[in-house]
This record gives sequence, C-alpha cells and structure tokens, in this order.
Amino acid sequence: MNTSQKDRYTLKHYTRLIISFFISLVLLTIYQYTTLYYKAVVDVILGSSFFLAVLHQLGFASLVGIIFSFSFNFWEKLRPTYGFNLVFVILILLLIIEAMLISYYCTALVPLGSDLLGYSFADIKLTIANSGGISISMVLGLVGIIGVFFGLYKVTSKYYHYISSMYPFTIILFSMFVMTLFVAGKPINQNKTQYLVTNMYQTSTEDVSYKADVEYPLIKAQKVENVLGEYFELKEKKPNVVFIMVEGLGRDFVGEGAEYGGFTPFLDDLTTKSLYWENCLSNTGRTFGVLPSLMGSLPFGKSGFMELEKYPNKLTLYSILKNNGYHTSFYQGTNSSFDNVDRFLLSENVDFVLDKSGFGNKYKLQEEDAAGSSWGYPDKELFKKSMSLPRAAEQPRMEVYMTISTHEPFLPPKQDFYEDKVKQLLTKSSHDSRVKKIIKKNDNVFATLLYTDDALKYVFEEYKKQPNYDNTIFIVTGDHRLIPIPQRNNISRFHVPLIMYSPMLKTTRKMSAVNSHFDVTPTLLALLESKYELKMPKKVAWMGNALDMNKEFRCTKDIPLMRNKNELKEFITGEKVFSDGNTYEIDENMDLGSSFGGSKGEAKLKAFKSMNAYVTTNDKIIPDSLAIFSVQKELFTDTETIWINSVYNGQDSDKGYFIARDLAFNKKFDKALLLCKYILSNVPSHIDTKILTGRVNVWKGNYKISTEILKECIKMNPNYIDSYSALFDVYFWSGKHRDALELIELAEQNSSSVNDIADKIARARREAKKRGVTIQTNHTHNH
Repeated sequence: MNTSQKDRYTLKHYTRLIISFFISLVLLTIYQYTTLYYKAVVDVILGSSFFLAVLHQLGFASLVGIIFSFSFNFWEKLRPTYGFNLVFVILILLLIIEAMLISYYCTALVPLGSDLLGYSFADIKLTIANSGGISISMVLGLVGIIGVFFGLYKVTSKYYHYISSMYPFTIILFSMFVMTLFVAGKPINQNKTQYLVTNMYQTSTEDVSYKADVEYPLIKAQKVENVLGEYFELKEKKPNVVFIMVEGLGRDFVGEGAEYGGFTPFLDDLTTKSLYWENCLSNTGRTFGVLPSLMGSLPFGKSGFMELEKYPNKLTLYSILKNNGYHTSFYQGTNSSFDNVDRFLLSENVDFVLDKSGFGNKYKLQEEDAAGSSWGYPDKELFKKSMSLPRAAEQPRMEVYMTISTHEPFLPPKQDFYEDKVKQLLTKSSHDSRVKKIIKKNDNVFATLLYTDDALKYVFEEYKKQPNYDNTIFIVTGDHRLIPIPQRNNISRFHVPLIMYSPMLKTTRKMSAVNSHFDVTPTLLALLESKYELKMPKKVAWMGNALDMNKEFRCTKDIPLMRNKNELKEFITGEKVFSDGNTYEIDENMDLGSSFGGSKGEAKLKAFKSMNAYVTTNDKIIPDSLAIFSVQKELFTDTETIWINSVYNGQDSDKGYFIARDLAFNKKFDKALLLCKYILSNVPSHIDTKILTGRVNVWKGNYKISTEILKECIKMNPNYIDSYSALFDVYFWSGKHRDALELIELAEQNSSSVNDIADKIARARREAKKRGVTIQTNHTHNH
C-alpha cells in the first residue's frame, strides 16, 4: 500500500470516538430525565437513578467500544480511513436508535422490547403517525445529537494528552463493561438499545418445548359455576349483551379511592349501580389482547392471539351466541386491520363490523395531530353512528365497542372546554400535590377522560331508547391502563375496572377479589346457560373460570399477564406476582411489597409459556368436533403458494394490491384474482383489493359477482368514492340504468368526494334519459 502511515487513523482516534459516543449518551440520558421530570413522572433529575443510568450508558459505550475496536483495526490496516468512517457511521446510527427509543420510553413509560417483533411495518407506521408522528422537533433533535457527537470528537483533540495515557484502552473498556454487569438496572436507567437487543434475543431463544400429558390441556372437566344467577332477574327472552372496551381505562381513574379520580363522574356513579369488580386485570398491557381475552378466554400465542399466522379452532362468546340466534356486531372508530382485528372477527363470522371506513360523511374525524394524522372517529361520533343503525326488536344482539379517544395524541372534541373543566375540578379536588402536578402536566389526557365519560353517558341514555333495553346486560372495562400517566408498579398497567350493569339486576355489589378478563366469557355463559336452552359444545376450553364474587380482597387464581407483544413476564399466583425475575406480595390496594425469591410463580410462568406455545401452534385448544365455526382457511395449492410467494412477500398489503392491479392491467385476470384472494385472507378489510376483485370480475364478464362484491365494498366504506366509481362502470356495461340512478342518490348521501366522479354520474343520467328510465327520489338507505 502506498498510503503513508500518517493518513491512517490509530487507536487514539478511536478512543476519542468512543468517549464522544459516551458523552452523547449521557446527554440523551439528561434529556430523558428532564422530560420525565417535566411530565411529573420523576421527582428529581439528578438523583441516584440518573447516576445509575450514566453508569449503564458507560457499560454500553464500553461494550460497543470493545466490539468495534477489532473492525476498526482490521479496516484501517487494510485501507486507511475505512475503519474510522465505518465506526463513525455505526456510532451515529446507534445514537439515533437510542434517541428514538428514549423518546418512545418518555411517551409510553415502558421500554420497547421484543414486542417490536409482533408488529408489522404498517402497524408501526400507523402507531407512530397517531402518537404524534415524526415531528420537526424530533428531526431537529436527531440532527442535534449527530452534531453534538461530531463536535465532541473535535473538542477531544484539545485534551489529547490526557487521553493518550489511557492505554491499553480495550482493557479499560472491558473492565468498565464487566463492572456494570454487577449493577442492577431498571428500565428507566438501562440503555434502551441494549434492553431491546437483549429482550429480543431472550425471547427468540427461549425454550418453550412442551411435553403434553393430554392432547388438549385447556379443555375443562367441570362446568363453570353460575355465580351471577342470584343477582339477575332474567326475562323469558335471551338478553342483549353489550360490551364497551374503553381505551386506557385503568382502575386508577375510576371508582371510589382512584388515585387520579374525579374525571369519570358518569362511570363513578355507574359503579355504585352495578356489579363492580374493582380489582380486575386485563391480561395484556396493550390493546392487541383484549378481544381474545375478554370474548374468548383464549391464550396469547407468541405475539398475541390475533397475530397468529393460522388461527387454531376456538370457542368465543361471539361464536356461541351467534350459534344461539344472536346478531353479532363490532364497532370501532379506527382501522380494523390494525392488530388483525378484522381477521379475528372474520374467523368468528361476526354479522356486522363498523370501523373508520364505514362512517360516511355525516361524522367528524378526530382532530389531526401535529403530524397531520387522525387516529379515527372520536368516541361520541362512534356511539352516534352505532345508534343510527337499525336494530331488530325480535332478535337478541351481542354488540362490542372499542373506543379510541383516550389514546395518544389525546385530542378530544371541544378540547378547550374539557381542559377548563380539568382546571375547575383540580381547584376543588383533594388530590395530594404530586398527583395535582401530574394532572396539570397532562391536562389533555384528563380532558379526554372527561370527554369519553360524557360520550359513555350519552350512549347509555341512547340505549334506553333502543328495543329491549330492559333486557340488556352492559359490560364496561378497560383494555389496559392509560400509558402516559406514571404507574405505581409493574401490574398497574393491567389493573382495570370491570362494571356489569343491567336493568335486570336485583342488587348491586362491589367485589375486591382479583379477577381477569379471562373470567368474563365463562361467567356470562354460565349465567345464560342456567336460564336458556343454549346450544353449547359438550366441553369448553377457557383460560379463565367463574368470576370471584368475594367482597373482600383475595386472589385465588393463576393469571398470566402479557405486557406487550412477545413480552410475557408477569404471572400472578395466589396473592403473589412474579415479575422481571422477582416475586412480590400483592396487597388490598394492588400495591406490591418488597421482592423476595422462592415463589412458584417463575415455574408456573415457564409452564404456561410452554403450554401456550403448544396449543396455539399445534391447533390444540379444542378439536374440530367441538368447534362451532371451524376456522375458515383459505386453501391454496402448493403451486399457487409458490407463485404467490414469488411475486409478493406477504408483509405490505398495499404493495400486494399494486402487484395484483398490474397483473389485472396486463390481462392476467386469474392471477390477479388469486393474489387478491390471498391478500384478503390476511387483511379482510383492505378495501382497494376488494374493489379490484370486483373490477376484475366484471372485466371477465362476471357482472353479477362483480355487483355483489362492489355493493359489499360500499357497505364496508360508504364514504370511499372508488367503490361507487367501479359500480357505475358495471351498471353502464350491463345496461342497469335504473340501478345507476339509485346509486347516484346513495353516493351523494354518503360520500364527500362525489364530485370526483361527476363524469360517471353525468353518463348515468344521460344513458337513463336516453332510455326513458326514472326513479322516485328521496329514497332512504340504511348503511
């Protein structure tokens, strides 16, 4: 090599890089603690936890320094400046990752762990967008940390004579790293990148092998006890069942003695008129698990039940009640494709699903956040839409709501009004100074709670006007506890109220015994089965059992708790909880005592993980003979599967749609339909793919099939103009001019984008006039 020795970077330059990297990490740590202090999560910035965090950042910087010193030396000797540039870029990338993970931690108050593996790229994009998005301040912050790192490297040259005496540097780095291994760390003071990588490694290498004593370990030998019977005066006709799952509704905000009480006056009052379990636990710490747990008492799988690639046979409240003559429905204001809700509901043959796409133009979306994104329709709009839909008086109904307003970015309608109300309530409240400070710093969160509480009051009043209100059972609970508000301990995020209200209640009762969402479906079915001749499977497979009706605090159950997707780290057994390797006593306030060892919790958690993996991956929850709806599996031949995999990787349904569209444009109709079928088997609510299926069918001459598909698309998403556009074409080509005129009226009623297809509307009117076709106006359409 002709390059001179002086052009080559040495270990002295590498030392300056690592020191600059460490100081940058310390600055990010200062940012974290300052943000948490501003949000009233921590009491001081420069406390003992901060200095522990600095120590852990030193350990991480040391580890990085050790790992990349060999690459640095190798490339510098091979080709000068390559090693330096490589390490410089890697360290900048690590700083960007750490900055983003700290930013996530400051918002969610939990570090991002192996749950990252459970989300698709589309889900991650949607979550970031609706949690404030990648804002200008974040971009400026990332640019700033890169600038600081580069500046620190320059500055260290002035102190070169101090650094030069630090050899052998790798030995020092190794010593520092080993030292930090003996310092216990909590999520707040650990390096977030190291936490993420370690967590993902542990999850992916965990042994979950299972030795099956029985083929179907979840099948119950005994019937679930009817613990609700004495509290209800059931009527001759089967009752309606209405679930309202409230986003973020933790017990800390509801009912007597709530730490942050006073912001849900309607719900507080409802708890006194109901059967109220104050110590219920959501089985997952995020929304992804509430439907399977609450409706089906189902295990988790690896990343949550709805993330399973193939659903095993299962029983749920949905399928059992539908099999007994119930009309089943699901309502939410955001996209049902998120967390695979649409797929789960399709597998349950739910009769009607309302999501963000189905509202039409009479309802107002939630305000856009700083990044210009709207999560969906706020809670009162959701309830208004639901109440506008027809309900048959003679058929019992099971209705399930999932609200969204009490989720980041906390932008309720009439935000100023509700924030003023928060201030007024604070002046009269008896909260201590710490809690008051937290409420003031998070006034938008508590304003949203007030808004959602008002929305719930509205929907209960509206239900009184509905058929068979007097024969309805309402269940209100949270999917998990609000994330941004500081939590007392590791089980706070799971602690939610469970409220069961009905005009048929003979008496009210407040229970302090510990229960979980796993217990709700078995308990309701035991009540209904005691009065009505239900068609029930001979055996059931529930994770839970009858709700514990004990008034006093006690915990007699084994309850697994999944924090995030892929993070199954808590297990309650008796009045002890195993969490993050430690065991704690739980008291009547759901506070945790000091940690100790020797609990059965760790062994039970390990056994549960093995069983959980076995039943969900091997279709061993229930056999085919017990299934009401055997899971509909879209069957593709080996040849078809190989072809599909060759053109589409299955990850991004939007990309799959564009591939299918190109195939259709090239007149490869059968292949386009095959790919559409595959996409819709995974994402049933992908409207563009469904419309394309309708278009391809008409191009093949299948007018009837095409019309049926496109009408379904309009019912799914009455505001989306592409469905109308496609159906106008079908009616034009098939000569159905009266249907085209009726479609004009429907499009004008429902879609705000009707001007986009003015040419097709004009064509429909022109063709109808030419043939003397007319219709009566002012038709009423229920969509």
